[in-house]
Amino acid sequence: MGTNSLQSYLTPQAWHALKAERVIRQARPSARLAVSPLLPWQAQVIAEAARVNVVCVGRRAGKTELGLHLCATDDVLAYPVGWFAPSYKMMLEVWRAADVLFAPVIARRNASERRIEFKTGGVLEFWSLDNPLAGRGRKYKRVIVDEAAFIPNLLHTWEHVLRPTLADYRGDAWIFSTPKGRNGFYTLWQRGQGDVSNWRSWQLPSEVNPMVPVDEFAEMRATLPERVVAQELDAVFLDDAGGVFRRVMEAATATGQDGAHHGHEYVFGVDWGRQNDFTAIAVLDITTSELVALDRFNQIDYHVQLGRLSALYERFRPRAIVAEANSMGLPLIEQMARDDFPVVPFTTTNASKTLAIDALALAFERGALRIIPDATLISELQAYEAKPLSRGMTRYDAPEGMHDDTVMALALAWYNPEPAIAGVTRYAERNFAPTRQRPRGSQR
Repeated sequence: MGTNSLQSYLTPQAWHALKAERVIRQARPSARLAVSPLLPWQAQVIAEAARVNVVCVGRRAGKTELGLHLCATDDVLAYPVGWFAPSYKMMLEVWRAADVLFAPVIARRNASERRIEFKTGGVLEFWSLDNPLAGRGRKYKRVIVDEAAFIPNLLHTWEHVLRPTLADYRGDAWIFSTPKGRNGFYTLWQRGQGDVSNWRSWQLPSEVNPMVPVDEFAEMRATLPERVVAQELDAVFLDDAGGVFRRVMEAATATGQDGAHHGHEYVFGVDWGRQNDFTAIAVLDITTSELVALDRFNQIDYHVQLGRLSALYERFRPRAIVAEANSMGLPLIEQMARDDFPVVPFTTTNASKTLAIDALALAFERGALRIIPDATLISELQAYEAKPLSRGMTRYDAPEGMHDDTVMALALAWYNPEPAIAGVTRYAERNFAPTRQRPRGSQR
């Protein structure tokens, strides 16, 4: 290069930054991004921002739109940015919106990896925290965490996965959500309210979005239960007393077991996984009324599921395995019966699911059940919803985009265990009576 070249006077990092800035300015005149104008509350949050920002807002306030705006600013378009969501479905919706928004400056896109490369030199990657290690090993200028209250074990994910990704570029983080009880999101929000250096947090109601008709919010406030309004519209952090399952954290004091304890009896509950879903196996010690083990995995191969179940069976020798019989569960149950497992089929309908969930909710309410402090299970229990149907009926389910596999496995293990035990195969009656239970490790 010539001795008078500007590049010769700059460090490699400064030269790269200058080139990126030139590319950005060249791209803007002919292809301006159609980013929505900032709402007043969004502009205020940006003006008051610190390095780690926790934004707690009501539904429809515009938090996801603010996240997209933060991916489109000049200071990050030249760098890698990571977007994290609780589930694949939640992530997919934002990916599609970003694919349209950034079309004028996209150089390459990889739909299978959910990765967009910009003409400006930057990269935007989308991750689903269904996989708790998603994004590990990456480095980012900015991290966006959407609907953070629904991420199981959020504190561990922040500390062990997300925070280290910001070190190389001294990047910042934006953590958005509507609250869901006093979980990990509440803990992070509290840091921004205190004296923790470089943290800032906000709490704003849904009405800060003037684009939603005022009468819509007024109708919701007039017709929805008070606690629902407080959480979903006013963004208030409630304890779990407002959900389907109350006193969850009070119950999360059980100690896990690696195998059967002498003189104790056990029941399994099994919720089979389907595509993009998880299989969960709950191990209930019916002698002490405690959940003592929980296995959760997303391999849906027939042999893998039975293999994992068989491994737990050998450790605990349950008197009954209450397993979902719907869909793919039926052939698995048939194979279990051929193998002489003490299987009890459970056909899931809205009516039977309601009975099982009601029984589990009553157990938490009365303090009759203790559970191990498993982060995924606690998150699913706290997020569980009751949705009204016609004719006065109710449907229990996880929020859209979330899972309920551990909840259902626990409900199956807890629900009416004595009739379940009475209905097991002759193999269970022969081998699992308390006085004739075979020693652990014996062969079937």
